[in-house]
Amino acid sequence: ELLEKLKQSLEQEKIAMEKELETFATEDKKNKDNWDAKYPNQENSDMEEEADEVEEYENRLSLEHNLESKLKDVNAALEKIKNGSYGKCENCGKDIEEERLLACPEAKLCMECNK
Repeated sequence: ELLEKLKQSLEQEKIAMEKELETFATEDKKNKDNWDAKYPNQENSDMEEEADEVEEYENRLSLEHNLESKLKDVNAALEKIKNGSYGKCENCGKDIEEERLLACPEAKLCMECNK
């Protein structure tokens, strides 16, 4: 069934994103949807190495925010599956097209409202 297939896809995506986040960030114990990028705390006196660390941290922050946002969407979609509201456009209330859900299972809007 399509819904079960989409649910499995979302669950696999959630696990993969959490594993990736765990490589460079820590989960906020108070808010499971929030992650904090770790600073690459190497002891350096070299200004160039410190600049590299700052750049690496900024890259981690950017990636963390992107993954965190996508993870929130995936978790919201899984919650909608649980409560029976999955596949409905949050804007117009119509069913989201099957091909859109297959391409983007965490979609919140139908193709018309997403334009």
